[in-house]
Amino acid sequence: MPELPEVETTRKGIAPFVIGEKIKRVTVRDPRLRWPVPDDLEKILTGKTIRKLWRRGKYLVFDLEDCHLLLHLGMSGSLRIIKTEYPAGKHDHVDFLFAAGHIMRLRDPRRFGSIHLTSDAPLQHTLLKHLGPEPLGNDLSSDYLYSRSRKRRQAIKDFIMDSRTVVGVGNIYASESLYKAGIHPLRAAGRISRQRYERLVPAIREVLQEALAKGGTTLRDFVNGTGEPGYFKHDLQVYDRTGLPCQRCKSPIRSIRPGQRTTYYCPHCQT
Repeated sequence: MPELPEVETTRKGIAPFVIGEKIKRVTVRDPRLRWPVPDDLEKILTGKTIRKLWRRGKYLVFDLEDCHLLLHLGMSGSLRIIKTEYPAGKHDHVDFLFAAGHIMRLRDPRRFGSIHLTSDAPLQHTLLKHLGPEPLGNDLSSDYLYSRSRKRRQAIKDFIMDSRTVVGVGNIYASESLYKAGIHPLRAAGRISRQRYERLVPAIREVLQEALAKGGTTLRDFVNGTGEPGYFKHDLQVYDRTGLPCQRCKSPIRSIRPGQRTTYYCPHCQT
């Protein structure tokens, strides 16, 4: 968290306030993110205009006049557009002040986010060039997942959460997609039939599109560019619903923790 819907919601929210705007000043209060904030960030960005803002996976890419800014929100980060008089808090690490008089502020309590600069093609950056297809684009297909999964013993949930397989399907949306497709999250990816992948791909798309329509999911930290939470939490079918009845069969939702992430599923509907 934030996952793809939250990052895309952030992009849409801040785009009208940053595209075509000139950066007047950059203030770095704490450079200790997942990787240190570049020392020359303010020097390079001051006076430059943001030409375009797009997303690749969970990365926001700001195209400037002669360079690109790659920004990742980590586990707890958020970007908000605020007025200049709004005081910075403990976890407000970086401010981008625009000539128009507003600020884009990066808040990151856990400091797992990151900021990178590159003058090369951003898709060739080491953090982006190995990413898999976008789940809402035409490159993700059942044939692609079926072919890539052959002989894989990896659990299907981990398989679709691997950004080299497909980008942006994090823990929440993987759990929800597998429930919608009726697939047990621990089933080996290589033992899932083509027909079941034909159910899984549209399930991933539907879950992500529903989350986007609700502005993402707020369980704890996420707010969009104007400080509002996401409301998809109210539509979750299995995630964070341990012991509650399945909305299809009324069996209690179960949770397991095979690795570092808790997995939620219905033992009756998902096989």
